[in-house]
Amino acid sequence: MYAGLGAVGALGLAAGGFAYAAMWPGSRIFGPAIRAPRRPGELALTFDDGPNPTWTPRLLETLASYDVRATFFMVGHYAEAEPALVRRMAEAGHEIGNHTWSHPNLAMTAPERVRDELARTRETLEQITGKAVRYFRPPFGARRPDVLRTARRLGMAPVLWNAMTSDWEDPSADRIAERLMGKIDSYARRGWAANIVLHDGGHLSLGVNREPSITAAGLLLARYASTHRFVTLDAWE
Repeated sequence: MYAGLGAVGALGLAAGGFAYAAMWPGSRIFGPAIRAPRRPGELALTFDDGPNPTWTPRLLETLASYDVRATFFMVGHYAEAEPALVRRMAEAGHEIGNHTWSHPNLAMTAPERVRDELARTRETLEQITGKAVRYFRPPFGARRPDVLRTARRLGMAPVLWNAMTSDWEDPSADRIAERLMGKIDSYARRGWAANIVLHDGGHLSLGVNREPSITAAGLLLARYASTHRFVTLDAWE
């Protein structure tokens, strides 16, 4: 009986360890990824799950009003559906990143499909923009060692984050911004930059409402544009 309980406990610990390694953005157990360097005062605005034909253009206007460039991690089949919008973003100087073709949990995805998700998206984005895709962010942050190796073999650096809230389900832009500001300020006091995640799209549908997230991005820009340096991820390589 006790041996059985011990085995169950060991399995539980192993499952917990795998979940931490596979999902926690600060874990390096399965391999390194860009998160944020010790450069207080620098902020990277990154946006996932777009492009979104309704809300991404409004976000681009807000970014342009502050002369700030961001990094956009795009879902491949949305990019294929909105090539003119993707091209507009690249031409405005924003960094375009790979967020897979269909947004699966890559920690639970077969290796051959992982490669197809990443390669198909990279090829689509490069055909649209005429520029190399240099960065990859796994959906949900979920990865295994082979996922990160595959990204690197395809010429892309894996990227995670250190400042995110549940903006995709929070209806309050003020609350989203306040929570992110708390993280940004905390990291700055400890000597770190902030790699901020917001969502301009949603992986379940192309035109999902992202007004709270886009408004929150504007609040962050208003708060930090005169005191911090906004960068794209190439500044941290």
